[in-house]
Amino acid sequence: MSALSKLFAVKGVEFDEETPNTGSLYKKSLSIAWPAAVEGALLSIIGSIDTMMVGKLGKAAIAAVGLVGQPRMILLVLAQALCVGTTAIVARRKGADDRKGANECFRQSMFIITLLGLVLGAIGFIFAEPFIKIAGGNEDTLQLGVDYFKVICVGIPCNCWLLCICAAFRGIGKTRITMATNVIANLINVFFNYCLIGGHFGFPALGVKGAAIATVIGTVIATIIGFYFALRPFGYLRLRLNFKEKLDVETLKSLVSVGGSSVAESVFLRIGFLITNRLVADLGTDALAANQVVSQVTGLSFTLGDGIAAAGTSLVGQSLGAGRKDKAKAYIKITRTISYFTSVALMLCIFFFRRGLAELFTDDATVIAGASVAYLVVVLGMIPQNGRIVFSGCLRGAGDVRFVALISLFSVTLLRPITTWLLCYPLNSMLPFLQLSYTGTWISFLVDSLVRDFLLLHRIRTEKWADIKL
Repeated sequence: MSALSKLFAVKGVEFDEETPNTGSLYKKSLSIAWPAAVEGALLSIIGSIDTMMVGKLGKAAIAAVGLVGQPRMILLVLAQALCVGTTAIVARRKGADDRKGANECFRQSMFIITLLGLVLGAIGFIFAEPFIKIAGGNEDTLQLGVDYFKVICVGIPCNCWLLCICAAFRGIGKTRITMATNVIANLINVFFNYCLIGGHFGFPALGVKGAAIATVIGTVIATIIGFYFALRPFGYLRLRLNFKEKLDVETLKSLVSVGGSSVAESVFLRIGFLITNRLVADLGTDALAANQVVSQVTGLSFTLGDGIAAAGTSLVGQSLGAGRKDKAKAYIKITRTISYFTSVALMLCIFFFRRGLAELFTDDATVIAGASVAYLVVVLGMIPQNGRIVFSGCLRGAGDVRFVALISLFSVTLLRPITTWLLCYPLNSMLPFLQLSYTGTWISFLVDSLVRDFLLLHRIRTEKWADIKL
């Protein structure tokens, strides 16, 4: 066996039936992973371009837009939890060759998420100021953040529809559809950013509010494209807009089973991230702006990992639906191997171009220096971060969301905020030369990634996830 074959071999898996060709397993994984990864990478880059454009308005504008992230994600907790359930159940039904069941799950998810979207959008708009204050808005950033958040909340119903459509298509492995939908719409978002932030082609210069309007326009267009694919009469998934049909109790039970645990996971994540973000915000505008700049690159890493995890979620779910636990285990190993190579490539890029990356977002010397130092810590977390993303995705595909939620409670809600506070406040005062106001939050990111990667890998090895029924 050649060195290359050994490197990519699927070790430790005993196949129940005829041993499949390793190359075919990689090919199938990559066919799902690459569109999702490219989609995530392009969306992250486009989002970074958005931040670059806002960055021209000053560091307060960068910080204000950064504040909106966690309140927005808190609002979308229930919607995202439902979508995790949608992906897992649609994948399981696809593997069991139950097309009717997959479409019934899709229909019911869209009905529920429509109600959620309307309610969540209204809550966010009405309580925009309290949300931004809790996130850490100060006299420099509060009003900018409120203006941005109110506009974003208008688009939340479309956000929810799009999340659900993409979740269903990910379940059957059609990640090219979600890639095309989101990339086209977000390129339009960039165009309107250019028009509305600085005022071009006859449009008014609306600054931060213009960036929010451009985001909503992009979301609406993406949703329209998503509905086009969902309503096509010849696809595996076809959305029937007949809300008079009764909801199927068994499908609802499965959605609640997976979605309920996913809600808990999302709540734990949002609380942890909100506390961490607030701790950084209280360090001052410079630290918050530098944190936002670094977050753009870690966001790129996350979306690439999430794209690979999409393959794991879909293929693990489909394999278990078909009664092939052996193939499910093989796909976990394959997606983890793919994530290793992606992580190494990212580490090299961030390390060698760290200062240039910071300069893309701002010309403030203090923010650039702080972000450049933080990038040195971030590179150490790439491999464990992508590992835990892939393992989480695979476990969600199996329906083992409860364990993922418990790990998030321990590591994100408790461990990460505690280590952030310890590093950014007491230790920063004692050891100012370490610049922990900039690096502390990313050291805690590294600790969190290592802990979750280790615990999720242990769960994978127990194989308890393979016996969960959906």
